[in-house]
Amino acid sequence: MRIIKIFIVALIIILLQSCSTKGNKSEKDENLLIKDEFIASIKTEKPVLSNREQELILSGKIECDPDKVVYYTPLISGIVERTYFSLGDKVKQGQALLDVRSADISAYQSDLISFEAEIEIAKRELESALALYDDKLLSERELLEAKSKLKQAQAAFEKAKSDMSLYLNKGNGVFAIKSPMTGYIVDKKVAPGAPISPEGNSLFVVADLNNVWINANVYAGNIKLVKVGMPVEITTLAYQNEIFTGKIDAISQVIDPEEKVLKARIVMSNKDLKFKPEMFVEVKLKNETNNNYLSIPTDALIFDNDSYFVVIEVSHGKFEIKEVESQGHYQKNSYISSGLSEIDNVVVKNQLLVYSELKGK
Repeated sequence: MRIIKIFIVALIIILLQSCSTKGNKSEKDENLLIKDEFIASIKTEKPVLSNREQELILSGKIECDPDKVVYYTPLISGIVERTYFSLGDKVKQGQALLDVRSADISAYQSDLISFEAEIEIAKRELESALALYDDKLLSERELLEAKSKLKQAQAAFEKAKSDMSLYLNKGNGVFAIKSPMTGYIVDKKVAPGAPISPEGNSLFVVADLNNVWINANVYAGNIKLVKVGMPVEITTLAYQNEIFTGKIDAISQVIDPEEKVLKARIVMSNKDLKFKPEMFVEVKLKNETNNNYLSIPTDALIFDNDSYFVVIEVSHGKFEIKEVESQGHYQKNSYISSGLSEIDNVVVKNQLLVYSELKGK
């Protein structure tokens, strides 16, 4: 009986050990399965040799083309009786903008009549001088003086006529001031009852907005990256889903004394009037160098302890960490100057998990 009991106990121990071995084997197989599934979720890419591209973002503002802007300053004194325009209105050349009561304009009108009469007198005198000159009764000098007198009278008349062309006589000493050009009112500084004079400020500003300037701010550290002719992309808060394209037409060589920046000018067509004067914009430009670098997705970079790292798949299921030196980023790519080769398989998906596992060993 004692032998039988010992045999039964031994058999039970063997069975328990067998079950334990099977459990460990099952657990080990399960761990291997999880590891293989994780490896299958990892994605790698090889670095690509390319020119480095760098995106630079500048702040800018919409301004009128200064060659197509008229600041109307009155040539006369008077009192404004009525205005016919508001800020932002479109006006046509010759359109009446405001009524002014002025004695000066009446004087201009009298001068115009006087100059016209002087022209007629000068013409008759010249005709007489020509006849006398043909009869040898007048010197060449006297003939030239008669011609000069006519030219002076005609010049004075044209000036008075030009001055009067901006005014429309409405009678009783009231004259309408007309728009000097077709465009939009971008500034208004006049109201009924206000006095005006040649020494005062401009009454209004008319601008042609078919083309506008975008002046982008270039700080000292970015001067070497900005060049004439570079393509740019322009975005605004007003049109968040639209990207406007242009190029840098000119760069100022003088630093703005107030903003301490250089101004890069971009001339933009504005036929649909989306760009408004004083509107702020964001200007993006791409700078491409002649140096070749290895390019990898920016998401593959791991920043740790003030350095950049990537995870490399050496072989199936085997990984290692490499420290790399970044030379900048553009859009979704980063440029690597050292630490990588073109044959490396860079982990671009789940690389943080692998990095953490390798760091923990």
